[in-house]
Amino acid sequence: MNSRKKIPMRKCVATGEMRPKKELIRVVRSKEGEVSIDPTGKKSGRGAYLSKEKEAVLLAKKKGILSKHLEADVEESIYDELLDLIEKEKRPI
Repeated sequence: MNSRKKIPMRKCVATGEMRPKKELIRVVRSKEGEVSIDPTGKKSGRGAYLSKEKEAVLLAKKKGILSKHLEADVEESIYDELLDLIEKEKRPI
């Protein structure tokens, strides 16, 4: 019997695309209301997923999509961190 491992899919809040969880970045709001980036995808709290694309992050920033999904204020530094993360992953080693 051929057993394939199921790939967890998540939806990007900016683009609306369904993608494998590993292709997305999770941003999480803790119970205290603190918003942070969750590279492991395992922090507790309300999460929102963004594609690892500069355009998706800029769209989310422009329209305030993360603030709406997380029901919290998202600081500029979070968007800057997301863009830095994307740049680091795109660079060849």
